[in-house]
Amino acid sequence: MIRTEALDRLPVRTAVPALRRALDDRGVAVLCAPPGTGKTTLVPLVLAGLTGEGPVRRVVVAEPRRIAARAAARRMAWLLGEQPGGRIGFTVRGERVVGRDTVVEVVTTGVLLQRLQRDQELAGVDAVIIDECHERHLDADTVAAFLLDVREAIRPDLRLVAASATTDAEGWARLLGDAPVVEAQGVSHPVEVLWAPPARPVKPPHGMRVDPALLTHVAATVRRALGEREGDVLCFLPGVGEIGRVAGQLAGVDAEVLQVHGRAPAAVQDAVLAGSSGGRRVVLATSVAESSLTVPGVRVVVDSGLAREPRTDHARGLSALTTVRASQAAGRQRAGRAGREAPGAVYRCWDQAEDGRLARFPSPEIKVADLAAFALQAACWGDPGASSLALLDPPPAGAMGAAREVLEAIGAVDGGGRVTDRGVRMSRLGLHPRLARALLDGAREVGARRAAEVVALLSEEPPREYGDDLAAALRTARRGQDGYAARWKQEVRRLSSSLGSGSPGTGKGGSDDAAAGLVAALAFPERVARARGDGAFLMASGTGAELRDSSRLRSAPWLAVAVADRPSHAASARVRLAAVIDESTALLASGHLRVRGEEVRWVDGEVVARAVDRLGAVELAVRPLKQPDPELVRGALVEGLRREGLGLLRWTRDSEQLRLRLAFLHRVLGPPWPDVSDGALLAGTGAWLEPELSRARRRADLGRIDAGQALRRLLPWATGEAVRLDELAPERIEVPSGSRIRVEYGGEQPVLAVKLQELFGMGETPRVAGVPVLVHLLSPAGRPAAVTADLASFWQEGYRAVRAELRGRYPKHPWPEDPATVPATRFTSARLKRS
Repeated sequence: MIRTEALDRLPVRTAVPALRRALDDRGVAVLCAPPGTGKTTLVPLVLAGLTGEGPVRRVVVAEPRRIAARAAARRMAWLLGEQPGGRIGFTVRGERVVGRDTVVEVVTTGVLLQRLQRDQELAGVDAVIIDECHERHLDADTVAAFLLDVREAIRPDLRLVAASATTDAEGWARLLGDAPVVEAQGVSHPVEVLWAPPARPVKPPHGMRVDPALLTHVAATVRRALGEREGDVLCFLPGVGEIGRVAGQLAGVDAEVLQVHGRAPAAVQDAVLAGSSGGRRVVLATSVAESSLTVPGVRVVVDSGLAREPRTDHARGLSALTTVRASQAAGRQRAGRAGREAPGAVYRCWDQAEDGRLARFPSPEIKVADLAAFALQAACWGDPGASSLALLDPPPAGAMGAAREVLEAIGAVDGGGRVTDRGVRMSRLGLHPRLARALLDGAREVGARRAAEVVALLSEEPPREYGDDLAAALRTARRGQDGYAARWKQEVRRLSSSLGSGSPGTGKGGSDDAAAGLVAALAFPERVARARGDGAFLMASGTGAELRDSSRLRSAPWLAVAVADRPSHAASARVRLAAVIDESTALLASGHLRVRGEEVRWVDGEVVARAVDRLGAVELAVRPLKQPDPELVRGALVEGLRREGLGLLRWTRDSEQLRLRLAFLHRVLGPPWPDVSDGALLAGTGAWLEPELSRARRRADLGRIDAGQALRRLLPWATGEAVRLDELAPERIEVPSGSRIRVEYGGEQPVLAVKLQELFGMGETPRVAGVPVLVHLLSPAGRPAAVTADLASFWQEGYRAVRAELRGRYPKHPWPEDPATVPATRFTSARLKRS
């Protein structure tokens, strides 16, 4: 029996007529409705014709998370007075509850992606609603792009709604071809904001780590909220581990403490969503409770201010969730949960001054995540580069390049990026391509069942209490009775079934340890790692890895690292889950990374020539080379010059002065006078360091190369300008005394440092290449007395004061009132008289 009264109370009902008109006119629409308005539950029922308005149509609702898909289906079924599996059904990975009469099916975006790859027409489906599209999950962005392709090419009648819980809908409207934006007003009650920062500074999050002091403060804030406010408390934390630690610190509170996250058992999720049975509740939740779920009874929100987002370090082959500061949009969403049913309050565990510095919105997943799965989906769709897909944000070129390399290495795409038959099969397993490769290839080696068991462990990281030994975690999961073990067993059944009876898996032998190691190495071949001693390892990717002091894996000669993260301040990654392997397993899984060849490199200030057999960055065998390739030696010497500088060559005072003169002419006159900067000289070694460089074999040989002689090869001999070097930038200038004074070319202007008396009679400043020199006038003792670039002006205005000072200090030297009337000299007055 339809619960008409409950349906009529949903605020989104007022927007339904406008939404229907938009879909009738354009076939697409963006629906903006705050959480709690009924956009996830009423709108699908209306569009499906299940509320008595319009013909019956088949509607698919795509949710970003499994917990939200189940909850939405249960809620809609309740509104119709039914159970899921009737007219309302749901499908998530590993669970399908639909029936012959199902009209509205709620699925995860991942399931819808799989369905589109198998059936681009979506035969029998009249409308698709992409819910919570503002969260910018990669699967949701991809689904939208594929659906727009379908509408344009083969199903112009397919209706498409992008449903958002925020008013930031302009981008989605543009993407859908200037689709109408329909807004629904929520019934929002006032929410008081209380700023509750920790009393003492806490460490910012890095990697997966959250400062325990912050979690202690969050628990204390929950206790404070229970004492100051009425109603249930909803507390937002970044992940399962933090939820568990805060739950432990809330032992003894006068309230039921519940934990809600994607891994929570269905019974716990149902209990939270059903509401309180009388006593107060504290619900500790991840971001799944921001917008996808309605938690009845909540009047208070405690917000830790943290969230988890995917991050990928392509250079090191590491990808994982990382803890970040939640965005301003997430903060508004979370606070709004306190005002769903009545006035409420939000306790924000950070300072108000910090709030304005937070990011406005979460990072779109396509910009920060590992794109291997996306690239495989795009290749299966027929657009390997995703260049023609309608996406709000294009995928970063670097991330797509890294994804292509992964897919080629596992045989999912060919050299041109086109999907292979193997790649199509991988895409249909509902796994990351790496795990799909491990499942298919691992089944051949260790048997389908055991490969499925290990891959199921890798697809959802086991709880920390399972330890960091993957094989031990496998045995724990087999005998486990907790929620994780139940989900793991369900996933093992799904994966075993997906391999089918026709699977080529014949391997049966070997231990759990060997199977876990091989399958993990197949999934992450660049993470096979060899021991360096004291719990330290080097991965094939070149990244160091370290185990905890208490880990039983520390004595292993080789590891297959399944899960690792690298804090921003750390030189090495921290291993969280790995399996023991031997060298033969490493070679089997990572053979494509094996390279044999000659390596001639600049190491610790010298040329080192070796024949090396390596697995990525891991050296398997090394022997010295007696006759290395001269070109490789030359390259190593150039690398040495780049690292340590051109000072490795022999520079005399004259050669250094020549370089400064050439730099001056290049700056003042330009070509054909050469650029002799470090960068230019290193880039053009062949033009000035040959043949000496090609004859050199070691560092000492570089030290025997006369840099000045080599630089003269760069002079513009071909144009004839080279002969003017001494004219344009003379090494010395003759002054009136007859002395030839060296010109220094190191500054902006050439400098002539000369005793003042040697310039008597010189009326104009000397010039080089048209540039006046900067004259440093020295005392008889060689100390600076004055600086001028205009001698004529100095004789008229500055000389008198300098004469007065120097005359008293050096009375034996001539100091005429008019220096133009006496000969220039280096000598004293007495010496002049004798001569």
